[in-house]
Amino acid sequence: MKTTLEDLTAKIEEIKTQLSQESNINSEELRIKYLGKKGQFNELSKLIKEIDDKKTAGQLLNDLKKHIETSIADELMNRSASSADRQQWIDLTAPGIRPSVGHMHPISQAIEEVASIFEKIGFTRVRYPEVDWDWYAFESLNMPPDHPARDEWETFFVDMPDTTQPIEYDANNPRKRHPSLVGGKIVLTPHTSNGQVREMERLNSTPPIRMVNIARCYRRQQDVTHTQMFHQFEGLVVDKGINIQHLKGTLDYFAQEFYGPGTKSRIRPFHFQFTEPSFEVDFSCHVCGGTGEKDGDKCRFCKSGWHEVGGAGMVHPNVLKAGGIDPNEYTGFAFGWGVERTYTLKEGLNIDDIRLLYSGDLRFLKQF
Repeated sequence: MKTTLEDLTAKIEEIKTQLSQESNINSEELRIKYLGKKGQFNELSKLIKEIDDKKTAGQLLNDLKKHIETSIADELMNRSASSADRQQWIDLTAPGIRPSVGHMHPISQAIEEVASIFEKIGFTRVRYPEVDWDWYAFESLNMPPDHPARDEWETFFVDMPDTTQPIEYDANNPRKRHPSLVGGKIVLTPHTSNGQVREMERLNSTPPIRMVNIARCYRRQQDVTHTQMFHQFEGLVVDKGINIQHLKGTLDYFAQEFYGPGTKSRIRPFHFQFTEPSFEVDFSCHVCGGTGEKDGDKCRFCKSGWHEVGGAGMVHPNVLKAGGIDPNEYTGFAFGWGVERTYTLKEGLNIDDIRLLYSGDLRFLKQF
């Protein structure tokens, strides 16, 4: 039998009556029952094709839908108010839920530890530009513009105009450099050694100097032991009577403080353009105790009993001159190592790819 407008009106009233009597189901169940895909409203809407006065039928259905939506909203509000009434009493002394708290990145932890170790023996922590003049990064360190030693650093150059100006010195006063602009090319510093002459200038070329410079460095290298951005710490001591014994004692002190009692250092002859004499620095292996053997076999961690960590040496006279210091009156030593390299040699870490430190993988970082 064909549905009439009167039939539709009667069915609408039935739905409204039924809806007003719903008290045991929540708002989501009401929505599904009345407005869901197979809900009563959709089933009723299918009858409109049988009604002649479709315009009036459509208006009646729209009014019904609004009525259902309003009823559901009222039910939701009533239940929320009722829930709030039940929870009026709150114990303000009850402990809250602690939010998840992170921690410093492992490299930041290593930097703080390194700085603390050197501060205990009078070093002052400083930080100099990571984007610097070529002069501070190379030329002041006894590396002229065409010197082949520059090729070893795999340097990033900044695309800026070259504004080179001559560097002049007062021949009668080697401590004083004329205040002409440095200028020249701009580089991303490949090492923290650019801070050596800057520290001499900061102290008006007046020793004593005892500096540790910790900063980011950049080189065009990327593999399991190198990253294009890494951290170094640079030590510099300048005073009267400074010699290799002072350097060796500082290296031994750091090795034992950072890696534990019994760790030793050794220095091997090498060549760096800004130190003379120059040395490679090794620390004894903490796994095999520097013997090169573990459980009757060759130590798998070091292979030889020693780990190479970086370079050191006595400050070259030309570097002292570049900082306005008379090399006939003062001497000094310097050392510089990668923080990542130094840190990953710690006992128990077993990190065979330092790129993991910058992967951003929380599963890895949470271990520290």
